Amino acid sequence: MRLARVALTVSMVAAMASAVPAWAEEKAKTFWEENTLFAYIENSYVWNLGNTSRGRVNDLRYYDFDAGYTFNIAEFSIKKDPSARYPFGYGLVLTAGIDSQKNHALGIFRGDDDQFAFRNTPAFDLQEAYGSYKFPLGSGLTLKAGKFVTLLGYEVIEAPNNLNFSRGYLFTFSTPFTHVGALATYAPLDWLSLTAGTVVGWDVARDNNSAMSFTGQIALTPLKDFTLNLNWITGPEQNDQDTNLRTVLDFVAAYTGIKKLTLAANVDVGWENDEPSLVATRSSSTTATWQAYAAYVAYDWTEALRTALRGEIFRDADGARTHAAGIGSPVTLYGITATAQYKIWKGLMGRVEYRHDQASRKAFAATGDGTVPTSRAQDTITIVLDYLFF
Repeated sequence: MRLARVALTVSMVAAMASAVPAWAEEKAKTFWEENTLFAYIENSYVWNLGNTSRGRVNDLRYYDFDAGYTFNIAEFSIKKDPSARYPFGYGLVLTAGIDSQKNHALGIFRGDDDQFAFRNTPAFDLQEAYGSYKFPLGSGLTLKAGKFVTLLGYEVIEAPNNLNFSRGYLFTFSTPFTHVGALATYAPLDWLSLTAGTVVGWDVARDNNSAMSFTGQIALTPLKDFTLNLNWITGPEQNDQDTNLRTVLDFVAAYTGIKKLTLAANVDVGWENDEPSLVATRSSSTTATWQAYAAYVAYDWTEALRTALRGEIFRDADGARTHAAGIGSPVTLYGITATAQYKIWKGLMGRVEYRHDQASRKAFAATGDGTVPTSRAQDTITIVLDYLFF
């Protein structure tokens, strides 16, 4: 009888425990705890082991464009994703420094006459400013509107979140940085998320034509620790032209299922109808095309030490994306980048990077007026110091 009572008591306790809702097992986050803060400052020094172009610049680079010392960026970011308790979200990212000039969207600190490297524009930027809301439809439909970073690409603007310091050809020449517009995201399955929306264009806040562009993403997690994304954007990007489309299909795969090892790959296929520089120099074949490939591998030797390697190929079939060997001249760029990263103390992180660029024709070390390249190769060594506050 006593054993029966004990068994009944145990079964009752088990039943009561199973009746406790999942949300009660863990204390709900407060509003402030749902916010994510991110802030850092970055400095770098770049040595070109050969000859720089006029103005002491490293050709076909972006944030490591200038030789010598650069105060790259100071960034502050606060973001909140919609949740069941607080269905609204937002994001605000403010930056200052030389890199900020290069991230300006047309209409925000950059005008029609400003050209890379935007040296006359303010050294600060409103990188992101958006609001979002999750509607209780099915698993939840999230709408986001404002200014936000692109869906495309494996590499991102924030260097500490990349495996390498320098950005590859795909980041620099193949995809946009930011958009102004709206996105809708819905996850019909645990392993599938769908995003689609309309945006003003590539790095544009004030539209340079009267037609919108369309962008989207199919995000898959077919296996644990393996992600596969298909991203795209298409739309007219030329001034006062609404019909000549620029389209990019962007594939990103990443695997982190092996302890301490990160593997990733990024493939882009892009084209633009009646590309302006080709129209000005050709009577036919005015559609610009490009293909780009990048592979990444990184290994965490200790909690403090990581090494990373990137290999990449960029085939600019018409010279329209890079202008590396002149407009209309096809060129293929090859790159290999090796980076050693060490967490020195708390938020202080140092990087040492070697990068070798190779081209199928002369594309580097321009002399004279800066338009005549003299070398098919470029080598740099970079030292980077970051401090992350959060």
